[in-house]
Amino acid sequence: MTDDIRQMKRALALARRGIGKTSPNPAVGCVIVKDGVIVGTGWHRKAGTSHAEIHALEMAGESARGADVFVTLEPCCHTGKTPPCSQALIRAGVRRVVAGMSDPNPRVSGGGLAELETAGIQVVCGVLEKECRDLNRPFIKQVTTGMPHVTYKCAMTLDGKIATVSGASRWISCQESRTLVHRMRARMDAIMVGVDTIIADDPQLTVRHVRGRNPLRVVVDTRLRTPESVRVLGDGNAVNTLIATAETNPRVHLRYQNQGATILVCDQENGRVSMKDLMFKLGKRGVQSILLEGGGRLAGSMLEQGLIDEFVFFLAPKILGSDGFSPFSLVGRTSMEQASRLNIIKVSRSGIDIVVHARSEAPCSPA
Repeated sequence: MTDDIRQMKRALALARRGIGKTSPNPAVGCVIVKDGVIVGTGWHRKAGTSHAEIHALEMAGESARGADVFVTLEPCCHTGKTPPCSQALIRAGVRRVVAGMSDPNPRVSGGGLAELETAGIQVVCGVLEKECRDLNRPFIKQVTTGMPHVTYKCAMTLDGKIATVSGASRWISCQESRTLVHRMRARMDAIMVGVDTIIADDPQLTVRHVRGRNPLRVVVDTRLRTPESVRVLGDGNAVNTLIATAETNPRVHLRYQNQGATILVCDQENGRVSMKDLMFKLGKRGVQSILLEGGGRLAGSMLEQGLIDEFVFFLAPKILGSDGFSPFSLVGRTSMEQASRLNIIKVSRSGIDIVVHARSEAPCSPA
């Protein structure tokens, strides 16, 4: 078992190379060992291309026969854009397959391991399962609930302000933290803000400080108040912008569609875009991960509805005082018992800032 753990750690390290590149598929790593020697390694590099097991088998060649395979996720057993990995492993004649976790996708969900066992291959599942699940939290949430995994990010002063009373927020955090945020963006399928943020800050919502792909830009705008001159529409890449709205008038939609943006009409809740309906609609579009960078009203609505899975707070060594905006606009909470409870999972430094990573105490639910 000690060797199983060591090899699974290697598979996890390989899988991490694919984070942010494989959606809507999971990030997966694979190591093939023969007589104590690693003969093949691989990771899933991009959706629609060969899976981790195939890359590792190609490297191993004939050495895969009688070898042990360590893979972070149960091998698939269905044909999508690529053939099933379970059958490839069977044809290669491997002796044993150790999986970090079973695949939560209903199209697999134990089927891949069952095929291997039927073929006479030894199967072990659950080695470093927690680490393997943490690696693919967005994939797991989307395939089990239909909704994307949401990470809320904000930069705030030590006294909890995300902007001055006039709305100014540039720059609360230091340059190192802003670079880190761009690295986070590059790993996400989408960035989401509210129309108030678009009007106040006119952000680009792109990856500029690091190398990486620009995620889908989602603007929540119930009444389509987004000015046509803003940068998310006028930067030559409006096709990468989606505006979620409750406005149903197609003539109004045309103003934005003519610039290349996508209009997504959602249900209303209390006179505003239903965030749960929006989450389900984005999930159906294959969006697995969202970086929420909106202001207090949007973040407060998402928090109250249990739609935020993770939190990343950048705490700058600055104090604004009593005036200013808070990260979450919430009303009616008059006791500590009503507070949203989080589990702090990591505290680190970024330049002069402190970075606090936390998760919701209770798992998010689509109900």
